[in-house]
Amino acid sequence: MEDEGSRKSSPQPPADTEEEEKEQGVVTVNQSHMKKAFRVMNELRSKKMLCDVTIVAEDVEISAHRIVLAACSPYFCAMFTGDMTERKAKTIEIKDMDGHTLNKLIDYIYTAEIEVTEDNVQVLLPAASLLQLMDVRQVCCDFLQSQLHPTNCLGIRAFADVHACTELLNQANAYAEQHFPEVMLGDEFLSLSLEQVCSLISSDKLTVSSEEKVFEAVISWIKYDQEARLEYMPRLMEHVRLPLLPRDYLVQTVEEEALIKNNNTCKDFLIEAMKYHLLPADQRHLMKNARTRPRTPVSLPKVMIVVGGQAPKAIRSVECYDFQEDKWYQVAELPSRRCRAGVVYMAGHVYAVGGFNGSLRVRTVDVYDGVKDQWISIASMQERRSTLGAAVLGDLLYAVGGFDGSTGLSSVEAYSYKSNEWFFVAPMNTRRSSVGVGVVDGKLYAVGGYDGASRQCLSTVEEYNPVTNEWCYVSDMSTRRSGAGVGVLIGQLYAAGGHDGPLVRKSVEVYDPSTNTWKQVSDMNMCRRNAGVCAVNGLLYVIGGDDGSCNLSSVEFYNPTTDKWTLLPTSMSNGRSYAGVAVIDKPL
Repeated sequence: MEDEGSRKSSPQPPADTEEEEKEQGVVTVNQSHMKKAFRVMNELRSKKMLCDVTIVAEDVEISAHRIVLAACSPYFCAMFTGDMTERKAKTIEIKDMDGHTLNKLIDYIYTAEIEVTEDNVQVLLPAASLLQLMDVRQVCCDFLQSQLHPTNCLGIRAFADVHACTELLNQANAYAEQHFPEVMLGDEFLSLSLEQVCSLISSDKLTVSSEEKVFEAVISWIKYDQEARLEYMPRLMEHVRLPLLPRDYLVQTVEEEALIKNNNTCKDFLIEAMKYHLLPADQRHLMKNARTRPRTPVSLPKVMIVVGGQAPKAIRSVECYDFQEDKWYQVAELPSRRCRAGVVYMAGHVYAVGGFNGSLRVRTVDVYDGVKDQWISIASMQERRSTLGAAVLGDLLYAVGGFDGSTGLSSVEAYSYKSNEWFFVAPMNTRRSSVGVGVVDGKLYAVGGYDGASRQCLSTVEEYNPVTNEWCYVSDMSTRRSGAGVGVLIGQLYAAGGHDGPLVRKSVEVYDPSTNTWKQVSDMNMCRRNAGVCAVNGLLYVIGGDDGSCNLSSVEFYNPTTDKWTLLPTSMSNGRSYAGVAVIDKPL
């Protein structure tokens, strides 16, 4: 006998030749078949033909087909196929839903069309959840996510929490953390519960330029209902990272706050912060706790916004550059033509201040909301100003110098977004139109410009101290520059291009406040005056301007590590000089 291993395999029978020769069939899919079928079913429904069930909500009755409802909604499927009493009922009442909303959802089942608006989303989402129409629920969540704004994100977060929309909840929470300086100014924040405030301000992801914002938020929340909330002061101060605040702020603001003075636990937190400042650097690690740990916010993608300008006359156009996608796109136009304005980003909005509208120097101020893509007007300045400098220092927007139509200005005024008011501060020592400004280490610098009185382009620079409300001269630049592009990068002040009479410069110099000295860096690729400037991700961008004969659409950036200027591969849609530039969070 042969064993299993040594057996030879016997020959296989011939293949089924008939099967092999059978022609391969062609499968076709008619893409419009389903659409047609549902359209016919909807037409039958509208004529109440072949309908076998009536769905009722409030006083609205809707005729429908069980099989269609069951095919699209797990809720109806369970109702018509399970042991529920409604299985064979001719009329079924849906409680806790209004008739209009139910009608919209049954329309969606037949047509796959749904309109979500600000007015209906809060009733549509829970109704879609009840009927288990998950596509509609997702559309509602996507709509709410697109509507996130500092004034509503906490309300959307609460709504998402109630309806177990986990992804929307996380998005709204992240949005609130990323826009905290604006969120803390709204009524939604002031209406939060103690636990909700603690949860928000304890987050490592909170995006704040300084811990001052968190301290101010706590004080605002307590004072909103001081009698009821006073006892919560220690619970909240536990989450304010006082050791990370500047020593001056601790002494002048925190220590002087009555809510701190009258609470021993809060005073202990203040003492801890002062000790942290007094310790040598190598001993600070002994005080490690949540309050000494720097926050690590998620960096939001940025876009550069270029506002108005001359092309060759004053224009309304506003365009944005997306750094990630290397792409320019248009956004909402200014309400009126504006060039030679001051443009800044403050408290979540872009401010276009003063300027020239083609015939007049103006006092008006327009504010851009990137989420809503719209401009609104706010309080006007005290004086007409074009070719002014504009900068944000602390919670104030400063409008510096400029030209009022007849003379260069030395006056300076500041705007508080909290009170929507402008007020004068100390004037500069020199009249300066076409002046560039920048803020370094809590001081405001006015760089160069044109002094109409002496008819000279200026090399002088002044520094403003907001604490003493005084201007003083610092070291002069090496050259006279009017219309220089001024920006701040890594604690240093850059002056790029500009002109001295007919000579338009491509040279760039940088000021170090710690040594009160200017030094030359590499020249730009092109001569530019009246260009916009901004700093992003460790690079300094110079946008547009003119070279003495034509307006420029090109943009170049400076890398301080390599001391090199590089032209952006894509240019603006058109050349513009005297445009304002700011950097904003990329709108959703």
